[in-house]
Amino acid sequence: MIKINLLNGERKLAKKGSILGALQITTVGCGAILVLALVACAWRYMVVTADNAQLDRDIASAQKEAASLHSVIAQLQEFEGRRSKLQQRVGLIEQLRATQAGPVHMLDQISRALPQMVWLTEIKQSPGSDEVTIDGRTTSVTSVSDFATALEATGYFKKSVEIVSSTLQTVKEGPGDLVLFQLKAVFVVPGTKAAGKGTAAGAAAAKPKSGN
Repeated sequence: MIKINLLNGERKLAKKGSILGALQITTVGCGAILVLALVACAWRYMVVTADNAQLDRDIASAQKEAASLHSVIAQLQEFEGRRSKLQQRVGLIEQLRATQAGPVHMLDQISRALPQMVWLTEIKQSPGSDEVTIDGRTTSVTSVSDFATALEATGYFKKSVEIVSSTLQTVKEGPGDLVLFQLKAVFVVPGTKAAGKGTAAGAAAAKPKSGN
């Protein structure tokens, strides 16, 4: 009688099948892990690419804004420069107005203080100074002192007005002898301090003028 041991064969087949099943599971697991790793890498790549693109856009926007700000800053600096120049021009104009007003007031006050029978031949102002020299003629020495006193009374001339000279000049044809005189005074606007340097630069000249 021949006996065939089928049980051992079945066991071997079952064992072999279990090994193949385990290998298949392992292979599927590894494949799944690989797929997940590839998906994760692809997702990470997409995220990094998107971040880089956004960063590039942010940099471009920042550069554009910086260029715009540079333009605004340049315009502001140009505006400040123009405003500074305008302020300097306004200050210069105001200064010129003040210096022009000085001789006008001075001549007006001299005219108001001029006594009768007094003629002025020249009015000079020292450059850069308030000192004024007045030359003139009159018929009496008393008129010279009256003129000096009247100048002091105006409040526009610092006391005291100096009589530099008074010379008698004989006139052959005329009402009588004339007195040639020269006065020296310091012009100062009331309410301001008298200074060595004047607000009216240059020299002021007047034509011969007589009192009423």
